Amino acid sequence: MIKTVIIEDELHLRETNKMLLMENFPDIEIVGEAGNVAESIELIKSEKPDLVLCDIELKDGNCFQVLQKCKPYKFRPVFITAFNQYAIKAIKFSAIDYILKPVNEYEFCAAIQSAIAQLAENNIDIQTENLLAHTGNGNACKKVVLRTSESMHLVDINEILYCKSDNSYTTFFLVGEQKITVSKSIKEFAELFSEHNFLRPHQSYLVNLNAIVRIDKTDGGFIIVSNGAEIPISTRRKQLVFDQLENL
Repeated sequence: MIKTVIIEDELHLRETNKMLLMENFPDIEIVGEAGNVAESIELIKSEKPDLVLCDIELKDGNCFQVLQKCKPYKFRPVFITAFNQYAIKAIKFSAIDYILKPVNEYEFCAAIQSAIAQLAENNIDIQTENLLAHTGNGNACKKVVLRTSESMHLVDINEILYCKSDNSYTTFFLVGEQKITVSKSIKEFAELFSEHNFLRPHQSYLVNLNAIVRIDKTDGGFIIVSNGAEIPISTRRKQLVFDQLENL
């Protein structure tokens, strides 16, 4: 059985989460519930769950305060939150599952299934520490968790030269010739890196402004990055790209 606790300060939402778990996941055992920071910390430490459903905003604080007190991480969190761009961005930077309120059953089940599939992996410390770094320091922390089919990579954003799209996959080209391919669209990363000096000169490319060494305006225009790669500039985006580069 998968030991699970629910952290939620609104009773009717807690009951909804319980119902969805019981109806869809027969292997899950709900071993406790909590509604505030102190109770949540005590519950996790006493029950040692495998899975923790965490409402981000609690009446006396938030679930990030709970996580700070529950190291080392032997459980996988799944966050449940009303739309909070700042919190969701931090969660995405750490590749942790989350569910938006109001809860949709399909999305709820997809997030729980994803978390269960990752229980055997030994990387939740990396993800959770990165999450807490982002929530504690805003944009001061510049690391992103990239999940591939084989492993988990914690990457300094400054080490990313550019990204290239291949349908629903994105390949990251890093300093030192390393490449990492993840099964997420480049659009997601364009939104995620929007405050971290990245430029999208072409539908299929995302470029770190700090990696640009030259702009070639011949043949429609190219961006040359520090590893020598030539990144095309689309006709539709050309003026926007040139304007953005001139404002650096």
